[in-house]
Amino acid sequence: MPPIAPEPLRIACRVRSPTPPAWLDAVRADVGAFLQDHAACERKASATAMTLASHYRDKAELVLAMVDLACEELGHFRRVFAVIAARGGTLGADTKDLYVGRLLGLVRRGPDEYLLDRLLVAGVVEARGCERFRILAEGLDGGMGELYREFATSEAGHAALFVRLARTYFPADVVEARLDGLLARESEIIASLPLRAALH
Repeated sequence: MPPIAPEPLRIACRVRSPTPPAWLDAVRADVGAFLQDHAACERKASATAMTLASHYRDKAELVLAMVDLACEELGHFRRVFAVIAARGGTLGADTKDLYVGRLLGLVRRGPDEYLLDRLLVAGVVEARGCERFRILAEGLDGGMGELYREFATSEAGHAALFVRLARTYFPADVVEARLDGLLARESEIIASLPLRAALH
């Protein structure tokens, strides 16, 4: 597996609770449904990046990073869609992601707190994606395994990016303290959800 680039905090793929083996079994049992969900996640990630860019247009470093990220996530969507189409499938219906919704429910509403929490929640989501894509890289055969190995590396970089951006605009000790709390809550949230053929 390609090495994960160094990052400033304990985030890239290092979530508090590992995904149980039964999750991989669920994905293997319905790869088509998983691919539909994954495509939706990539599309939503691209949209989220553009939303952050438009909301914080006065923060040049954030805007540039989010525009680049939006393009990369859309490229991932295109790659997943190509796999879906090659298998004779279609995009799935648009559904709410309970995992992401519950994490976003932790975002505080003060102006500064909101930006910090949005960045760190996005980083935590990417970290969980990295952890699960690594599982797929080892657990799926052939080209699918290689595809998810690439995605795992990308997600690690995205997780680190969001943490670096948080540290750009907030003191490192504030970022670390909030990140610790969010990682703890993420562990509780992911454990409360059923295992299914979906990214979260």
